[in-house]
Amino acid sequence: MVPVNPELLGREFPSTQPYLVGREKVREFARAVFADAPQHLDPEAARALGYADVVAPPTFAMVIQDLTLQQLLSEPDSGIALERTIHAKQSFRWSRPIVAGDELTGRLTVTGLRAMGSGAMVTSETEITAGGGDHVVTATSVLLIGGDE
Repeated sequence: MVPVNPELLGREFPSTQPYLVGREKVREFARAVFADAPQHLDPEAARALGYADVVAPPTFAMVIQDLTLQQLLSEPDSGIALERTIHAKQSFRWSRPIVAGDELTGRLTVTGLRAMGSGAMVTSETEITAGGGDHVVTATSVLLIGGDE
């Protein structure tokens, strides 16, 4: 097995194609994670709180971050074996909530890489921005990559 490539540290990936956040996608996600607050499901309840449309639950950012993580995981020289990968930690730094109608892009940077025996811990940050380039959220993931069996 190829070890995780140390040259991943600092690597930046291209921005993802814009993702248009749909009202029904927000509702589906909210139901899936049992986020039953009215602003996640009802546009009128969201408008009463000052939003243009339904507000996505905070973890909805993973939908966009997943697009960037797919870039990392499919990188031919990464040395990351998906079958030996565990998503160990997740955190978010918000500028504002995600709202239906947002057009979001994500850009991933590998910000940490630490060898752990024959495996590694890979930290990445995805900057998620709205159509005009305004910051919405930074999603940070830590992946544990197992080594040889």
